Amino acid sequence: MNFNHNGEAEVTYDAIVVGSGISGGWAAKELCEKGLKVLLLERGREVVHVSDYPTTFSAPWELPHQGRPSQAQLKDQPKQNRTGYTTQEGHAHFFVKDTEHPYIEKKRFDWMRGYHKGGRSLTWGRQSYRFSQMDFEANEKDGIATPWPVNYADIAPWYSYAERFAGISGSKEGLPQLPDGEFLPAMDLTAGEKAFKKAVEAKWSGRKVIPGRVAHLTKPTEEQLALGRGQCQYRNLCMRGCPYGAYFSSQSATLPAAAKTGNLTLRTNSIVGSLIYDDDKGRAKGVNVVDQITGQSMEFFAKIIFLNASCLPSTAIVMNTQSKRFGNKGLDESGALGGYLMDHHLNVGAGGTFEGDLDKTTFGRRPNGFYIPRYRNLHETGKDYLRGFGYQGGAFRQTWDRDIEGFGTDFKKKMASHGPWSFWVGGFGEWLPYEQNRMSLSPDQKDKWGLPQIVVDAGFGKNEVNMRKDMENDAKEMLQAMGAATVYGFNSDPALGLGIHEMGTMRMGTSSKNSVLNKWNQLWAAPNVFNTDGGFMTSAACVNPSLTYMAFTARAANHAVEELKKGNL
Repeated sequence: MNFNHNGEAEVTYDAIVVGSGISGGWAAKELCEKGLKVLLLERGREVVHVSDYPTTFSAPWELPHQGRPSQAQLKDQPKQNRTGYTTQEGHAHFFVKDTEHPYIEKKRFDWMRGYHKGGRSLTWGRQSYRFSQMDFEANEKDGIATPWPVNYADIAPWYSYAERFAGISGSKEGLPQLPDGEFLPAMDLTAGEKAFKKAVEAKWSGRKVIPGRVAHLTKPTEEQLALGRGQCQYRNLCMRGCPYGAYFSSQSATLPAAAKTGNLTLRTNSIVGSLIYDDDKGRAKGVNVVDQITGQSMEFFAKIIFLNASCLPSTAIVMNTQSKRFGNKGLDESGALGGYLMDHHLNVGAGGTFEGDLDKTTFGRRPNGFYIPRYRNLHETGKDYLRGFGYQGGAFRQTWDRDIEGFGTDFKKKMASHGPWSFWVGGFGEWLPYEQNRMSLSPDQKDKWGLPQIVVDAGFGKNEVNMRKDMENDAKEMLQAMGAATVYGFNSDPALGLGIHEMGTMRMGTSSKNSVLNKWNQLWAAPNVFNTDGGFMTSAACVNPSLTYMAFTARAANHAVEELKKGNL
């Protein structure tokens, strides 16, 4: 090892947090605010809030390729381009170059990554929903995988805590499958969406169309304003970075809160390869780090370690950790480490046009849409599948970029007017936890920092295939019920990863025999190590998971500090 310090004491902290994205930012905030000296290690580059958002004020004509990816960019980002939107010119710099960060696909795996300060908190979709009690009890009820070791009552207070700080706009609906939260005023539905809502709810009593619950400040609180955050400006340029701090990100919210305490040390370009494990104590005493720029190896030490590098990298750190007790199998005796990889499956639904309410249009560019909570296998039986799905969608008047024929005065008039409403209804389905959907580490292929490349071998099951039939057909039926025209369905065959919600490879459970983590997100094999990114998830439900990561992180940090005070860590 090469060290540029005067001994272990100089690189010892109360806590180390690995990763500065959504969950890592929360861990740093909570631990700093509780008085711990925290080292936050980010594998990527520095990104300064506002000043490092180079395209945030750029008009389409000011981008060299008018928003489209260049050929050189596509050569560097072929996998990042699989979503169809991550490589758009305005924000492609917030996603990695695949040529620099390789991984191995036994089956296609669309891994969208952002290696920089703030991680994917800068580019996430911001949809924020709670898991319900039926989500937490689903595995046990269905006899699938392993039961969650917690229930909704355990997490509900932490959902509220996270919502109040982050700022979630939404409407209270009283739906057991989608619990209400602590909401800022909801973003209103458009006239076309209201017509859709009226038609759907009149025909199906168990289906509801509500405003999306989204992490945007519609009416900032004093706490949020004090951090320098402002009200959403309805620009819908969110993935370029929000200079107003109106949507929740590590840069706008948790990291400024952590920095205010004076307890935070942030080190970028620091790739954590493994834990330093103390076999005698059954604890991790630190982390092994490689500097991304210099290649220098370092060690940092702490009493508490939070792994928040995102699901697969956090799991890789545990897999890559050597010990006498577990050998080279990682810190796990259950066999669950690396298995049960989940995502949400999407790219299925319907679209169409609507000729009603043509005397109305929209103002601004609302960064949100409508949401249809799960109703299958609740109010309506699913056809040959377990669990269910929700929909996210929107309706806006078509403008000058629609297909318009003609010339002269009439053509100009059409170009300056609005067309009919254009609808998009996209399904978001639950992916079951299958043991065979796995990640592992290559025994011989390494990245340029000498770390094993991640290998992914995961795919669809019959449950997902069958569910997608209802996801498409139901969407078409709902649009037809409102009188939409040119209704079309779509159902592609996306790979795991496209939902950008990797989960499950370090799942929680009831014992060290069926899981990697206990109910407090602690490694059974090293109780001073916590994981609160997607790795800990025991099932996926059908809602976006980031709010759940926030709540579990705050809860785990609180528990960690309590245990530290008791001398248990």
